[in-house]
Amino acid sequence: MRQTGISILLLFLCITNLYAIPPIGIPENSFLNTYSYSFPQGESILDRADAAFARQNFREAIRNYKSALKTERAPSATVLKKIALGHAALNHPRESVDYLEQALMAEFNTKILADSGFDPIRGSQAFLALEKKYLPKPSIWSFMYLYVALIGFYIAIVINFNRKIDRIAKILISSFIFIHSVFILNICFNITNYQYEYPHSYLMSTAFSFLYGPLLYFYFKRITKQYVFKKRDLLHLLPTAVFLLYIVPIYAMSAEDKLALMFQRVADGYRSSDSAYLITIVCLKLTSLIVYGYFIRRLYFAARSNKDLSKTNQIWQRNIYGIHFLYLVTYAVYGILISLQVSSGIFYHSQIVCMSLMVMFLGFSANVQPSVFSGLFSFENQLFFKYEKSGLTESLSKELKENLLRLFDIEKIYKENDLSLESLAERLNTTRHNASQVINEHFQMNFHELVNRYRIQEAKHILDTDYKKSLHIIDVAYEVGFNNKVTFNKAFKKDTQLTPSEYQRVSVQA
Repeated sequence: MRQTGISILLLFLCITNLYAIPPIGIPENSFLNTYSYSFPQGESILDRADAAFARQNFREAIRNYKSALKTERAPSATVLKKIALGHAALNHPRESVDYLEQALMAEFNTKILADSGFDPIRGSQAFLALEKKYLPKPSIWSFMYLYVALIGFYIAIVINFNRKIDRIAKILISSFIFIHSVFILNICFNITNYQYEYPHSYLMSTAFSFLYGPLLYFYFKRITKQYVFKKRDLLHLLPTAVFLLYIVPIYAMSAEDKLALMFQRVADGYRSSDSAYLITIVCLKLTSLIVYGYFIRRLYFAARSNKDLSKTNQIWQRNIYGIHFLYLVTYAVYGILISLQVSSGIFYHSQIVCMSLMVMFLGFSANVQPSVFSGLFSFENQLFFKYEKSGLTESLSKELKENLLRLFDIEKIYKENDLSLESLAERLNTTRHNASQVINEHFQMNFHELVNRYRIQEAKHILDTDYKKSLHIIDVAYEVGFNNKVTFNKAFKKDTQLTPSEYQRVSVQA
């Protein structure tokens, strides 16, 4: 038993020593030990990819990054950028640009394009095309459009503060200018790629697509026919109201969602700034422009035959109509090309140039001759609507008219060279405002025109009875109330198409 116990103890010691001896044939710096050191327990594929990238083993890094995209919840934009940088280092421009574009779509930040890691492929066509597609690119066109848009916003504000313009007319025309300016500003964003930097600019002018025609139509109707609006006219806003049901949800999207929509448009081969229903919107807008263009044309030609409309107003309305008609034609060509899926080319900019021309012309008019914006409301004799809120009754108006005729026909106060509207009002025992209203309503002219008419009639009578031609023209001028010969000659020729001297010769010969 004792020998057996000793034998068991020796066997146990031998087994213990056997497991304590290192395996034969496996050196300390073997592959197993290296693997255990490089990839400790818990290390991810992304960690291995980063390690390979740091060692500039780009092929292994790319392989691991691609695996990480599939198997791990990695920050995809960063991983995509690393893959793009890896391909750039391997001088694979097309592959690098593909992943770089994916990185931009995952997290839009154009600063990554400036990374020095892309220098090996920066001059390649693929990389240049990517920069052109996404980097901001101001141009002479964009500066011009931005300038016009800002001018338009300014003019829209200025017109609304001008009290000399009819209230309804200025609301309509200022709104018309405003939506033009928003559209031009939107184009400025689109052609410079700033729609990516400011995603909320996406389709910002599209909501106004069906307002161009109605605004200009009702503006023309107001200034040519003194049109008073009715509740049923709100039906003209129905297309816009319906369209808002489609577009407001898009406006309510987050910036990231709007970017996703734009990137989807790019992926489908279209302009990022366009709606997915571009062709439908263009066709409907064109239909609206044509329908209202027809009604505007009728109003314009009817106004041309209106003798009460001043020459200045007629020319101004002709220019507005002409520019709008030119815009309609260019937009029609653009719409046809879009529908046929043909590049619109120059017609894309031509319609915007027409809009810019409209804004600049309206801006010029607002500064030089703001009265033209009111049409019939801005006659020189201010006959229409000037006294809409006046307290002058009809009976008092007739009484003042009779007293005025007595002062002019019998007392001949027009011969007084210092006669003014204020002094006339005092003799009529009324206000200056009432005196002006009586003249406008009953004689269809203003105070100065009325006085000059009486003076010229008196001067013609004097010249007609000057058989000996002994009178000097200046004496006649003083006699009828003029202060100088120049003013007398100008007023006389305006009335008779002849100078006083010419009239004197013709009158005596007759």
